[in-house]
Amino acid sequence: MMHTFPQNFLWGGAMAANQVEGAWREGGKGLSTSDLQPHGIFGERVARQPGDFNIKDIAIDFYHRYPEDIRLFAEMGFTVLRISIAWTRIFPQGDEEQPCEAGLAFYDRLFDEMAKYNIAPMVTLSHYEMPYGLVSNYGGWGNRQTIVFFERYARTVFERYRHKVKYWLTFNEINMSLHAPFTGVGLPENSSRQAIYQAIHHQLVASARAVKACHQIVSEGKIGNMLLGGLLYPLTCRPEDMLEALQKNREWLFFGDVQARGAYPPYMARFFKQQGIEIAISEQDNIDLREPVDFISFSYYMSGCATADKTAALARGNVLDMVPNPHLPASEWGWQIDPQGLRLLLNMLADRYQKPLFIVENGLGARDKAEADGAINDDYRIAYLNDHLVQVREAIKDGVEVWGYTSWGPIDLVSASKAEFSKRYGFIYVDRDDQGNGTLARRPKKSFWWYREVIKTQGASLSQR
Repeated sequence: MMHTFPQNFLWGGAMAANQVEGAWREGGKGLSTSDLQPHGIFGERVARQPGDFNIKDIAIDFYHRYPEDIRLFAEMGFTVLRISIAWTRIFPQGDEEQPCEAGLAFYDRLFDEMAKYNIAPMVTLSHYEMPYGLVSNYGGWGNRQTIVFFERYARTVFERYRHKVKYWLTFNEINMSLHAPFTGVGLPENSSRQAIYQAIHHQLVASARAVKACHQIVSEGKIGNMLLGGLLYPLTCRPEDMLEALQKNREWLFFGDVQARGAYPPYMARFFKQQGIEIAISEQDNIDLREPVDFISFSYYMSGCATADKTAALARGNVLDMVPNPHLPASEWGWQIDPQGLRLLLNMLADRYQKPLFIVENGLGARDKAEADGAINDDYRIAYLNDHLVQVREAIKDGVEVWGYTSWGPIDLVSASKAEFSKRYGFIYVDRDDQGNGTLARRPKKSFWWYREVIKTQGASLSQR
C-alpha cells in the first residue's frame, strides 16, 4: 500500500496579491476593483477618499516583508508557492501601451527570493481584481476591448519572467463571476445574465489567448485554468434531485469544459435558449478558444447539495449558495467539512478531462487563540488538512494524476469574502486584527510544524483517522 505521495509532488501554499501585499499605491500601482471593496466581495463598493481606511491597503505588508515570509515557507519545506500578480502594478489603468517598470521589478525580486530556496512560483494572472480604469472607462469585461488589454498584460509578464516562472494560471475561480460579477468581470452586481455571460465569454477568449501566448513565449511553461470546485450532491435519490444536481454542477463545470476542450459544450445551447441569452461569438473567438489548458486547477473547501425542492433552505459557503448536507459537520463560518468530497471531485475531474490536476486552494478559516505562553494550538486546522490530504492520497491511488497541493493562506491574510483578519487560515500567525491594530509580527502555529513533517515525509506522517 502506498503511504506517500509521488516524489515529484509539489507542496506549498496559495495566496492573492490583494489579500497580502498591501502597498496599495506604492511603486506606481493603480486602483484595482479590490481597492474599492473595503469590506470584501460581499461588502458595499465604495469610492476611495483621501485618508480613508481599507484593511487591504496594508494587509500583512507582504510587499515589504516577503523575504521573511519566503524564509518561513522554506522552513516548512515548500517546493511551490502560488501567488498572484497585481495587474495594476504592471498596467496601472489597464490600457497603457507600456508597463510600469517598478511593478515588474517588484516581482523580479520576489521570484529571485523564492529561487534562493528552490520554491517554484505558480502565478495567477488575475485573482479577484482588475484595473478599475478598465471598469470605469470601458465597462470591464463587458467590453471586448478588455481582451486586448489582458493579452498585452499576459504577454508582458510571460516575456519578463519566462526564465523564472514555469507554472501559470489565468483567472482565479473563473466561475464565481456568476455570483459576484463586480469582482469577477467588473460589472454591476445587478447586471443581467445576458450581460454577465457575454462578459464571461470575453474572459474565456482572453484566457485562451493567454494560454497560446504562454505556449509561444515560455519554453517549458505549463498553464492551467482555475475553478471554484463547487461539488454538489443530490439531496435525495429522487430522479428530480439527481437531474438538479447534474444541472447545478454543469453551471460551474461549463467553464472547465470550454477551457479544457476548446469549445462551448452542447448543453449550453439549451441553457442559453431557455434563459433568452444570445452570446456574440465571432469566428475568431471560436478559433481562439481552441487552445486548451495544460492542466486543471481548482479550489475545494466544501461540498453541498442540490434539490428540485424550491423551498429548501440555502447556506452560503465560499461564494456559492448550497443546500446543506444533513450528514456533514460545519466550520465556525458554516462551511460544511467533507474530506471525501475532495476524492470524489478529483476522480470526477480526471474522468471528465483526462488532464493533470492541481489542488490550488484548500483550508480552514477559524478564530485562532493564543495560549498564555503565546502558542497557537490549531489542532482543528491540522485535523481538517490531514483528512483532506488523506483523501488526495486515496485519489492518487485511484489513478488520478495530481501535480500538487497548495493550502489556502499559508500565512494569515485578509479574507476575501468579508475582508476579515479574524477568519484565519495560516500556518503562520500575523499580529493584526479586524480594525487594523497589531505589530504584523509573524510566528508559527502548531500546524506549521505539522505541515513541515507532512512535506518532509511525503505524506507518510498523515493520520488515517
